[in-house]
Amino acid sequence: MIALALFLLLGIWLNREQSELSGSVIRLHVLANSDSDEDQALKLKVRDRILEEASSLLEGDTDVQTAASQLEGKLDDLAAAGQTVVNEEGYDYQVTAALENTWFPTKQYDDFALPAGDYLALRIKIGAAEGHNWWCVVFPPLCVASVSETVEDTAASAGLSQDEISLMTADSDQYVLKFHLMEWWDELKNQLS
Repeated sequence: MIALALFLLLGIWLNREQSELSGSVIRLHVLANSDSDEDQALKLKVRDRILEEASSLLEGDTDVQTAASQLEGKLDDLAAAGQTVVNEEGYDYQVTAALENTWFPTKQYDDFALPAGDYLALRIKIGAAEGHNWWCVVFPPLCVASVSETVEDTAASAGLSQDEISLMTADSDQYVLKFHLMEWWDELKNQLS
């Protein structure tokens, strides 16, 4: 009984940490039309354009609610920017943009990592959206942070707490196990519900 109680307390604590972090960031999720080499290359070009557009749109935003509102109001413009790239490359795939809650697995980037869980995401779908996808963080702009800024500086300027920043940027030996536990806990919750 003690082991079960400790397990449940650990799960609740991990879930709270992931929920707090996921409520402070907006992910970018770009889905390619297919897994063909051409469609995957096109996905990266669309990604670059969307990051450019979103970065200029969100410049100066310091909280996730404002950023979400800005993105929500410009979804048609973001889709049009992606559509322009697709058309310029000679394809006729439709590009759509939406802000929606999406589940992501644990992802480690060069300077930070994010635990598995549900996040608000700017989802860009190209054509059938059946190919491998690409994801990162559009707010705070951790995928396009200035060379002169660290991930910590970018995250702090966007209002993330020191605990949230530490969760993302801790030494890999410290957070890899924690993130795997978070992912396992999330999977267990989903199976039970």
